[in-house]
Amino acid sequence: MASALFTRSGGRPAGRRTFGKTAGRAAALLAAVALTLTACSTGPARSTATDDPTQPVSIAFPVTVKHLFGETTIKEQPKRVVTVSWVNDDVAIALGVVPVGVPKNEWGGNDKGSTPWKDAALAKLGAGFGSAKAPAQFSEADGINFTEIARLNPDLILGAYSGLTEEDYKKLSEIAPVVAQPEIAYGTSWQDSTAIIGKALGKEAEAAKLVADTEATIKDKVSKYPQIAGTSFIYGNLEPDKSDGVNVYTANDNRPRFLSEIGMKLASVVEENSKGSKEFFIPWSAEKANELNSDIFVTWVPDAATTGSIKADPLLGQIPAIKSGALVADSNNTLTLSISASSPLSLPWSLDTFLPQLAAAADKVTAAK
Repeated sequence: MASALFTRSGGRPAGRRTFGKTAGRAAALLAAVALTLTACSTGPARSTATDDPTQPVSIAFPVTVKHLFGETTIKEQPKRVVTVSWVNDDVAIALGVVPVGVPKNEWGGNDKGSTPWKDAALAKLGAGFGSAKAPAQFSEADGINFTEIARLNPDLILGAYSGLTEEDYKKLSEIAPVVAQPEIAYGTSWQDSTAIIGKALGKEAEAAKLVADTEATIKDKVSKYPQIAGTSFIYGNLEPDKSDGVNVYTANDNRPRFLSEIGMKLASVVEENSKGSKEFFIPWSAEKANELNSDIFVTWVPDAATTGSIKADPLLGQIPAIKSGALVADSNNTLTLSISASSPLSLPWSLDTFLPQLAAAADKVTAAK
């Protein structure tokens, strides 16, 4: 990506389409939600389900899933699932399915190439990294890793949250049935990703319960910070060392979507300038930074020094929220990833750290009025 986003398949903050591929390619971003549900594994199928009749019942196969490139029919219960991009592995694992292969978290991850929320959920399934039942990991630093995926001999490839191109889709389909994104690249909400993947895995009821449980957790946490409600925001990326150092995320992106879902309001300047857009961000001239009017401005920064540089920048420093002290700038890559590539596992993990930051900024807004 150019200057403001993340490489969405495991990379680092970069530029305009960072989330599609890491380190050089474009495009998209606890408590683990524990469900005692049927599990598919990297080895022989195993189940964590009980005989409790109140447990959700998995659906019968075949199932057909519609997506951007048509539709995919999955004839029988998948046994060897591989995921691409971000989010898809989180959802499968949260539903009790351990993929045979997942991309490394090469940006925002830990020394295992994973995340704390994924590690916790895999541990509950007895499949933590380092164990015999752990997923194989492959790099997406240069885009979709067709070679490694083929070696894993999958019977289903999940990319409900991704930026798959038609060419990517066709190549992957030669390996196994593929569930691609429903419409906009990296624009699938975590709720829709969960529903789509749940259907593909024969776990629609479990997916609906997972969404409801996660939303209830979020609602409970947010209720402790009433000052957030109604506060206007812009979620963007600020890079004071670049002349084009402003990008603003649209309502198509999961970051603004999450803030809107917890009761905040996307700034009208973003809504007006992104009407009809199918992109997850819009570039913004630094010379017009003063027009980015909102109560709070949220951005990622590589370090604390960059926060100071943003505030001191003669153009970026004119953003109203920055002038009023309501800048939320976090240099924790893992926290940023948890919101950017939000999932039923990452969001609950992030809340105890992220919500207080938003609340502190909201308090400054109130104090300034």
